[in-house]
Amino acid sequence: MKNGEQDYTNWYELNVQSVLEKLDVDPVTGLSNEQVGKRQECDGKNVLQPPKKVSLLQRILYQLRDVSIIVLLIAVVLSFLMAISEGSGFIESIVILSVVVLNVVLAITHEGKAERALEALEKLSAPYCFVLRDGVRQSIDATELVPGDVIILETGNIVPADARLLSSTGLFSDESALTGESEPAEKEALAVLSGSMPLGDQRNMMFTGCVVTGGHGTAVVTATGMNTQMGQIAGFLHSSKRVKTPLQLRLDQLGKTICGIALISAFFLIAVGLRSGADLGSMLLVAISLAVAAVPETLALIVTLTLTNGVQKMVQKHALIRKLPAVETLGSTSVICSDKTGTLTQNRMMIKQLWICGSEPFADDVEFSEEQGGFLKLLALASNATFGTDENGNRVYTGNATEVGILRLLNEKGYCVEEAAAKYHRVAEIPFSSDRKMMTVVLQDVNGGYIVLTKGAFDRLPFSSESASNLEAAKCVHDEFAGKALRVIALAGKHVDELPDHGSLEALEQDVTLVGLIGLIDPPRPETALAIAKAKKAGIRTVMITGDHATTAGAIAKDLGILEEGQNIMTGAQLAKISDVELRDTVRNFSVYARVSPEDKIRIVTAWQANGEVVAMTGDGVNDAPALKAADIGVAMGKTGTEVAKSASDMILTDDNFATIVEAVSEGRNVFANIKKTINFLLVCNMSEIIIMIFAQMAAWGILLTPVMLLLINLLGDGIPGINLSREASDPTLMDKQPIKRSESLFSGDLLRLIIRQTVVCSVAVLIGYYIGAFVTVPGMGAPSAEFGRTMAFLITGFTSILHVFNVRSSKSTFKTTIKDNKPLVGGAASMILVFTLLVVLPFGHIFGLYPIGGIHWIVVLGLSLLPTAMREIFIIVDHIPIVMERRRLRKEHYITKKKEHMEKIRQKKCPDEVNNETQVIAKELHEQ
Repeated sequence: MKNGEQDYTNWYELNVQSVLEKLDVDPVTGLSNEQVGKRQECDGKNVLQPPKKVSLLQRILYQLRDVSIIVLLIAVVLSFLMAISEGSGFIESIVILSVVVLNVVLAITHEGKAERALEALEKLSAPYCFVLRDGVRQSIDATELVPGDVIILETGNIVPADARLLSSTGLFSDESALTGESEPAEKEALAVLSGSMPLGDQRNMMFTGCVVTGGHGTAVVTATGMNTQMGQIAGFLHSSKRVKTPLQLRLDQLGKTICGIALISAFFLIAVGLRSGADLGSMLLVAISLAVAAVPETLALIVTLTLTNGVQKMVQKHALIRKLPAVETLGSTSVICSDKTGTLTQNRMMIKQLWICGSEPFADDVEFSEEQGGFLKLLALASNATFGTDENGNRVYTGNATEVGILRLLNEKGYCVEEAAAKYHRVAEIPFSSDRKMMTVVLQDVNGGYIVLTKGAFDRLPFSSESASNLEAAKCVHDEFAGKALRVIALAGKHVDELPDHGSLEALEQDVTLVGLIGLIDPPRPETALAIAKAKKAGIRTVMITGDHATTAGAIAKDLGILEEGQNIMTGAQLAKISDVELRDTVRNFSVYARVSPEDKIRIVTAWQANGEVVAMTGDGVNDAPALKAADIGVAMGKTGTEVAKSASDMILTDDNFATIVEAVSEGRNVFANIKKTINFLLVCNMSEIIIMIFAQMAAWGILLTPVMLLLINLLGDGIPGINLSREASDPTLMDKQPIKRSESLFSGDLLRLIIRQTVVCSVAVLIGYYIGAFVTVPGMGAPSAEFGRTMAFLITGFTSILHVFNVRSSKSTFKTTIKDNKPLVGGAASMILVFTLLVVLPFGHIFGLYPIGGIHWIVVLGLSLLPTAMREIFIIVDHIPIVMERRRLRKEHYITKKKEHMEKIRQKKCPDEVNNETQVIAKELHEQ
């Protein structure tokens, strides 16, 4: 091997001698210190590259790219320049700048924590390992390894680098974090494989971060650092760019639309004003006022608080949100791509069925007879698993997962394996090997002689002729167990008077008598099936993605309700043969993906996203991390999940309960509903402000509301009630509806129509109020003036905004919603009405351009402020008149029919992409209907 070359050969396809020649290493002496130095000089340390840090300045600049922030900054500059030229009026620029700074600080403060996935990957690396160098076995820091190093592996070791086995004896490796398989992988140094093999089938290879669970062996390092399988995962995490969430995209579009309207209006008014002879200063003040009126300054804050409130509720339900936008994304989730091992299942092998020769099969949950208990004891005696207690007194098992399952059932049944082990002392053992597919223990019989127990694959045990009569029945039981996706283990035994020479112990594994069979499986979590059914009712598709075998995955999927009639299973080998386009077009036909790699998981997630779906990916292993990051929302397991998976996720389930995801989806949908209410609430106020400012200029009334007045209305009249609006309780029917589509607008349904209605009514109320104060003489109230009109316009705008918060709480009548459901909302609205009143009544109001008004003016203000609420009640009654409802339904049907006709024309022109887009649009409109 050349220095600096990290070879990407399929090492599992080469025999041991070819591997050693290619890596230029002697298996007896290992590399020399000189060779190590040269290779390390070129290949570097056996470490993973850290992610590039994002500086505080970069985060601030990213926030300043927001269109709404840019508009406000322009308003700050213009306002400041005007204040300098006039020598006064600095308060406008100071207040606007304060709002900008507040929004940026909040955004950075609540931004998700920096990605720690690569740091977590480094933690999985073994700090020390045993290696042969210059013929000497020595312990070195694992970061010093280079390709070609000969490493020594023993039970309990963490594999320090990817390596090709040179020798192995009863070697097993727990690769569940990398492959998703619950069973430790059996390793065989002399195996030579061919073709494309998934990681789980590369039995002559060892992989970084995996744990040696049994046996021992030697291996030669084939890849270090970023070139290992773990390093490739790190590369995926490093290179994957997270797209904006659906909520962020919607809010970005909303901000651009509103700011676009404001800018167009401002340029139009400036042009009209200058043409009619107005001075540039007054026109710039109009532009600043329009900018402040258009931007919903408190939207970002209220949305953040809505998300934060959702986070707090989810914590109570055992879901920890790492990134705020993930709350809303959960509500939009339409597909859950779930890992099997440890997520849908319990990640522990359990005996489910047992059979003793001459009897009927029996389940693990029955009360065992003396004979059945004796069978279980024999199984435990033929195993090497052990158990102890941790610092909390909980029982902890160690060893092979199958043998742990045997020991666990033995303890659950109240039997003590120590008593049996003390009675039947073990004198010899023939370890499990892949060639024989069995292991044997020899126990000393208290009555003299020895008991031989052989445990392994049913079709590999060398049964005696005495077992012939039982073999046919055993074969039927074996097939029955296997048909249930159970892993079948057979136990056989015999009694011998004397032992052969130590070198020929294998002779004992002949002519054994069948004792019985057991069937094991990694069982589903008991609550998972119900959670999947609830998700299905909510229109959410659950897809199983696992590194396990297709048969086992399919059986679990059927039991859970994931794999239904008409849906199929796809293996990693089949997936490798189809293109991304083919996968995108057929992804809906498959509910189970088995024996897949980390790259496959990303392809599957991406294929669903290409179909317009919002994808949540659950997982707990290192192999899940890239897909967790690529998905719209990554969900990691808190108890069994690796640090890598947690760091790459958006949400962590602290109870590892799949059902918690469904609860989180429900809360996410409520968050989205409350955000839509917030949009309704804020836009009515902001759009009415734009309308009244434009109308005032067109009518030559001048500046109806100054920038400071507008900020007071937007921050106090909108902000305080809006914050409490984020606490609205959820609609109990939310989980009976279909998921929110990725392309669905914030104004879907009738929201836009309702906003337009209320905006018009609010605008008319404000304009009437200004006209009365500025132009109508009220007896005993003094001459009308622009100051009176501006004060009345300020009060009506503020009061209508505050009262509108009660209108948006529900589609029902305002008077049918109970106050007790959201007492802070009522208290906040009442306090803000009082604040607005005091701003006018108290002497310091002139600072903000406000002046005291008379009693009749107050009556007019209150009457006009209630007008929008009264009109909404009338609209609700009109909307529910049968003839009106029918006309609306017919209009929708006509619109959808036209869309379908348009799609058919496109189809005839053979434009697949456009057809796909149109199909999604029509599906969305049908859903809205």
